[in-house]
Amino acid sequence: MSSSLEGRVAVVFGVANKRSIAWSIAQGLHNAGAKVAITYQNERLELEARELIASLPGAEGFMCDVSDDAAIERLFVQLKERYGKLHVLVHSIAFAPAEELKGEFVATTREGFRIAHDVSVYSLVALARAASPLMEDGGSIITMTYYGAERVVPRYNVMGVAKAALECSVRYLAYDLGKKKIRVNAISAGPIKTLAARGISGLGDMLKAHAERAPLQRNVDVNEVGATGVFLASDASSGITGEVIYVDCGYNIMGF
Repeated sequence: MSSSLEGRVAVVFGVANKRSIAWSIAQGLHNAGAKVAITYQNERLELEARELIASLPGAEGFMCDVSDDAAIERLFVQLKERYGKLHVLVHSIAFAPAEELKGEFVATTREGFRIAHDVSVYSLVALARAASPLMEDGGSIITMTYYGAERVVPRYNVMGVAKAALECSVRYLAYDLGKKKIRVNAISAGPIKTLAARGISGLGDMLKAHAERAPLQRNVDVNEVGATGVFLASDASSGITGEVIYVDCGYNIMGF
């Protein structure tokens, strides 16, 4: 099976800056031959996103707020008009209010819980529903999770619960969309210094603990996550769906 993505069209959600996991995956997809569409949330993020997009010949940018169903509908109308078909969707989106990522989980507010699940989890469902009619030849949907979905990571709080819901959603979507030859998988990356991760208090402690305990004795590099995204997008992973693929230098296998 080939890892080439020549003739494929991919849309990537979640590019915030050049340190984003989504950006690393977008670069990998482009290098593998895919036509890449990159979305940004709003006009405030448009400038930096467009500078990155310009560095990938042939890539195009589109605005989409994933918490707005009308915006999602408009985007996929644009994608259909521009490309006709879609083969790959990358969902690298997660958000919770900063105050929810401090202190104890028991202090989580109702609104903070709602926002975290709407943006971080439901958006995958909404995007998969909108993308599937364009995946006439089958396709691959990839999302990003974290070990905090399975084990307590102090101060990760409501995001851990949201990631657990995300991983469960991957399995249900894989079941629903399998009949259309659409695969749905998640990458569970170790902690990386991305813009989103900086909102988690204690990130430095997380990085230190991972490097000390992981079998490879280091933290994962964002480009390693990007390469796994390309693998999951390609025919080389044609028999894999509904899975969580760990790219964390082996941290998840350790008992202590």
